[in-house]
Amino acid sequence: MKLNRRHLLGGGAALGAAGLGLAPAAPAFAAPIGTDLVTVRPEDPRYGDLITPFNQRWVGHPELVRLPTTTAQVVRAVQDAVSAGKRVTVRGGGHGYEDFIYNSEVQVVIDMNLMNTVSYDPGRRAFAVEAGATLSDVYNTLYQGWGVTVPGGVCANVGTGGHVSGGGYGMLSRKHGLVVDHLYGVEVVTVDRSGRARAVVATREARDANRELWWAHAGGGGGNFGVITRYFFRTPGASGHDPASLLPRPPKEVLVTTAAWSWDDVTEDGFARLLHAYGQWHETNQDPASPNAGLCCWLFLPHRCAGSISLLLQMDATPPDANNRVERFLALLDGAVGARNTHTTMRMPWLKATRHMGTSSELQNSPTFRGEHKSAYLRRAFPDRQIAAIWRHLNRADYANAFGMLVATSYGGRVNTVAPHETAVAQRSVILKLLYQTYWKDPTEDAANVAWLREFYRDVYADTGGVPVPNDVTDGCYINYPDSDISDPAWNVSAAPWHELYYKGNYARLQRVKAAWDPGNVFRHRQSIRLPGA
Repeated sequence: MKLNRRHLLGGGAALGAAGLGLAPAAPAFAAPIGTDLVTVRPEDPRYGDLITPFNQRWVGHPELVRLPTTTAQVVRAVQDAVSAGKRVTVRGGGHGYEDFIYNSEVQVVIDMNLMNTVSYDPGRRAFAVEAGATLSDVYNTLYQGWGVTVPGGVCANVGTGGHVSGGGYGMLSRKHGLVVDHLYGVEVVTVDRSGRARAVVATREARDANRELWWAHAGGGGGNFGVITRYFFRTPGASGHDPASLLPRPPKEVLVTTAAWSWDDVTEDGFARLLHAYGQWHETNQDPASPNAGLCCWLFLPHRCAGSISLLLQMDATPPDANNRVERFLALLDGAVGARNTHTTMRMPWLKATRHMGTSSELQNSPTFRGEHKSAYLRRAFPDRQIAAIWRHLNRADYANAFGMLVATSYGGRVNTVAPHETAVAQRSVILKLLYQTYWKDPTEDAANVAWLREFYRDVYADTGGVPVPNDVTDGCYINYPDSDISDPAWNVSAAPWHELYYKGNYARLQRVKAAWDPGNVFRHRQSIRLPGA
């Protein structure tokens, strides 16, 4: 037998419904290598590495972790769980911020990490990406093989399964839109009303009877309708059979700038002017055809104890005045702050820059942190009242954590050219995406860190019930930064329920898809799409 990576990783217990508790289980490693579905139980030395996601606050104790290598094995894993009445969840890259995968109710985890192939499907004229592939896998293979990419996220080891289905974004999104704006199709293992698991393919083709299932996966979030096994990508309107013409081409080179302003040089008035200027620049520079659409940046606003405010910027180096555009942007922010930044700019090939930004941060890559996260979409520059609340919490004397921060990321441009109903991502008139976050390592510090972030977020949106309700300033929350607090009436006192904050007017349509494709509510978590009437 020819051995490949999947064969070598294929050892595991022969396990069907019997192994899920209906009859005595087969002994561990009973199946010959490469012939069966990898199954890991608590006594297996691999178990500890498979029960904790990136956020160390959430640790599961499932009876089984199953690692399929084919769609047929996913069907089998789902069918075994359903037949045995076991609660099942799915892990892609494990970067979920909440406990949706790992919690005390989950009995079986389907871990997709061994399904990580990226290839071209000539029959569909689309690139096929298995759901266990990381963003690093996707960028490396697409670019090295065909010179193309998708406008996905920065963090290299984020899994595509959840990132894509939640409407992932990244450094190229102002120029090329969201990753779901290039999603042609999705293969999903679903469970029908009779409890039968099967794999289906849904595409954006108007005549596809499964089209609504495709639409729901274009921003509806993971863990709602089934187990995603692979995605298919092709840019709308792309023609011909040359794979190199079917997805966006990234810039040959980019400028990567890191800048910082010392907190000692930032007054409260200067801080307010900085946030005004940053927001107003993004309001003004929304044209996806403008050279400024190639500029994307992350403004990191940490607690004062971190010592400095910082900026990470990527600029398409193709325009001859690219350097000048970066310098003018930094000068604009300097003028607002009233202090000069210190910065470095590197000119790098696009893939090298992507690898650099995706792997250089400890917070992105170290599986040792505990975290709390919240999000908001901003439709126009920060109002004064919100800025005052941000300043107050970043300067609190009763809290000192350099990893506690607000991150304001460039958004809009091409993203905003797609109508809210065309995908499940309803927020299509936004200039900035906001991430409120804090990280720490000691479990005894959980309460203090969670409390600080909750109070910070509540106070910024105090005039709208503690959450960023959709209005002319804010536009709800990002499903890929899930936050269980927005379902809690203690922290969300607005009239907007959690699903309106994530999905706005698209929620009822998502519920209809749920009823059609997961009528038994097999795939669920604390903020999953509810069945109609539930």
